[in-house]
Amino acid sequence: MKRDYYEVLGVPRTASDEELKKAYRRCAMKYHPDRNPGDAAAEGAFKECKEAYEVLSDAGKRRAYDANGHAAFEHGMGGGGGRPTPDMNDIFGDIIGTIFGGGKARGARRGADIDYVMELDLEEAVGGVEKRIEIPSLAECDTCNGSGSEDGKVETCATCQGHGQVRFQRGIFAMQQACPECGGRGQVVRNPCRKCHGQGRVEDEQVLSVKMPAGVDSGDRIRLNGEGEAGPPGTPPGDLYVEVRVREHDIFGRDGDDLHCEVPIRISQAALGDTVNVPTLGGEAEIRMPAESQTGKTFRLRGNGVRSVRSRAPRDLYCRVVVERPVNLSAEQRELLE
Repeated sequence: MKRDYYEVLGVPRTASDEELKKAYRRCAMKYHPDRNPGDAAAEGAFKECKEAYEVLSDAGKRRAYDANGHAAFEHGMGGGGGRPTPDMNDIFGDIIGTIFGGGKARGARRGADIDYVMELDLEEAVGGVEKRIEIPSLAECDTCNGSGSEDGKVETCATCQGHGQVRFQRGIFAMQQACPECGGRGQVVRNPCRKCHGQGRVEDEQVLSVKMPAGVDSGDRIRLNGEGEAGPPGTPPGDLYVEVRVREHDIFGRDGDDLHCEVPIRISQAALGDTVNVPTLGGEAEIRMPAESQTGKTFRLRGNGVRSVRSRAPRDLYCRVVVERPVNLSAEQRELLE
């Protein structure tokens, strides 16, 4: 029988999202397979913690679990909720991330820009990575080479004389609009291409290799000029904007370019002091735990944080001590502790 998810994480049913996250990271620190190679029991405990956190950290799934327990997911009652995908236009507008500078071009006669979200593990974001991505887009028709014409011939629009715009008078005002004859292209096709039907573009899937520099964080974006959708005949393509989204790590939290983790220790280690191994992105490091250490004591490991794209030197890792409270104590053990 499955254990109660709140019991697995060691939190009350009223626990906040932040308390759930801290409890999960403590569990991950203790049972993560990388720290317990070959230990099947630890691996099982880690999977149990991960399953509990995946449910309780999702508002919709948590409501379903609180109402129906494990049955909510065994009989298809769960789901829903989830985290809404943010509107990139609301978050970023037309401004590219501060580390790369620049902005979107606004020419009317060009292909559409494409927005793409690339998910990275923390290790990939910190160390940099190159990934292949597949993007559905409009590409230049290879039959007519983007002209839209079956025989490759296009004519200058007689209505706008090739300008793509026409002027007209409205009262005392002189107005301008896209030419209705050629759709603003300045050219007309008399013999449309059979593949693209005169559009000069076809639906396609673009495969690209995108290199993300070391130190990026969620919300950073890069722009690949000319890798957006193909434009109408005779116009340039749009751009591709790749936004970074860093997945939540099992052990480390990130605050800017600093990393944070919690280090669970036994009460005997806290009372007497000990040398404790702590994880870093580059492997394990040792810290000397002084006697009479309390929960909340924090150690700073310089240079074990993130080397940002904005600076040369890496930041720091902060390890917060959490003294594990023993359970199922005998009367004699309780008396000794008191």
